[in-house]
Amino acid sequence: MLDQTQTSRPPSLWGFWWDAIRSLRPAFSRLSSFLWFATIVAGLTVRTELAGVTSIVRALNLRPQFYNKLLDNFHSSALKLDRLSALWVQAVLHLFPLPLRVNGRLVLVGDGIKIGKRGKKMPAVKLLHQQSESNTKPEYIMGHSLQAVGLLVQAAQSVFAVPLAARIHEGLVWSNRDRRTLLDKMLALLGILDIKDSCYFVADAYYAAHKMVNGLLKDGNHLVTRVKSNAVAYALPKPVTGRKKAGRPTLYGKQIKLRTLFQDKKSMQKMASPVYGERDVTLQYRICDLLWRPVGRIVRFVVAIHPTRGACLLMCTDTSLSASEIIRLYGLRFKIECSFKQAVRQIGTFAYHFWMKGMTPLRHRNGNQYLHRQSSDCRNQIKRKVHAYHVHIQAGVIAQGLLQYLSAVFPGLVWNSFGSWLRTIRPGIPPSELVVANALRQTLPAFLLDSPTCDSLAKFIADRQDKHNMRIFRLAS
Repeated sequence: MLDQTQTSRPPSLWGFWWDAIRSLRPAFSRLSSFLWFATIVAGLTVRTELAGVTSIVRALNLRPQFYNKLLDNFHSSALKLDRLSALWVQAVLHLFPLPLRVNGRLVLVGDGIKIGKRGKKMPAVKLLHQQSESNTKPEYIMGHSLQAVGLLVQAAQSVFAVPLAARIHEGLVWSNRDRRTLLDKMLALLGILDIKDSCYFVADAYYAAHKMVNGLLKDGNHLVTRVKSNAVAYALPKPVTGRKKAGRPTLYGKQIKLRTLFQDKKSMQKMASPVYGERDVTLQYRICDLLWRPVGRIVRFVVAIHPTRGACLLMCTDTSLSASEIIRLYGLRFKIECSFKQAVRQIGTFAYHFWMKGMTPLRHRNGNQYLHRQSSDCRNQIKRKVHAYHVHIQAGVIAQGLLQYLSAVFPGLVWNSFGSWLRTIRPGIPPSELVVANALRQTLPAFLLDSPTCDSLAKFIADRQDKHNMRIFRLAS
């Protein structure tokens, strides 16, 4: 049993952090596995460098022999990954008081991210093409291709994306009969999260496809996305008058090239821009409900012209949603990009370095790895290694989400524990992940030194620390 004696202790950031992560205990078959995982999440939270598992050992001042214990936990079968992801979703909906809702629906954002990896003995590493307007990104990299899902949450005057899960979805082909695409795998990831409430799924133009629409509508959800300028739709067929003709009734009316909707300026209406952060900006827009042939049903298209950002063509499968809400929701899609930035630079969610000793080294510019002819032992070893990657990613996701939780719910306590200085502190804006991580770093010694009798995690970490190198904790206390 985990400790329950929490009420006598004064409120602290680590106390709220521990109370939040305890809800994930059912995903582990052993208590020790859960405590090691909580130790990993704590290490990812307070470390100041992204040097893999070594940085976790240094951040928590663990004895060197526990390095292998941390590695074992990433590879352990005692951690049920899909169950952990589903429990984390439940925890997020419970912890954050104001998840963004539109028409009573939650708002999920999804996107892909590509992480450079040059390890020749890392499964799922392949040659990837990066489509970006930034000249700081090379066009081709060797790395892992992932898809991620986040939940939009309101806090004070801002909205941010709380990461829910991310998985590697390219690089490995387990069967030559596997015809799943990235769209199928994204739908499978949404199924793993097991979100009971209906939602809007906001994504970029890649996800404007019949598989995505049909998969979401099957579960009572809707898609908000952008469509390409060369897309076409159809008007409703004209009603048949007089005697019916032989053959199948007409299903589609006149074909309409969607880019031509921008040309009819007279049908445009004006409104104040609903995009976050914009004031005194007027948009031109137009709504058209047309038949979209890939799904064989009516969807809502919104033509929007921004005075400085140009024109955009949006689509929503919910024809009752207003143009203002569709534009606002798609504008919030960028919040997942901000979440990726923090995951890469602050948390180190994707900074794993687990190599597979017995693996045949990959060639440079290697494509997918086909494993249907490999031995069962080789396949099991690769599954074990990919499981370790996903556990590290999910640990980073949880670490980032807990930082956002403390920022949104306890901003005053965060600033009181910050112990440093910032030139620009904006009132009404929750502190960033960097500020919360620094506050947790400042209060970690007090948590470990004062709480080992009532907190199982504090006792677990304190018993494994290097007692001969406690100078930093003595100074802080």
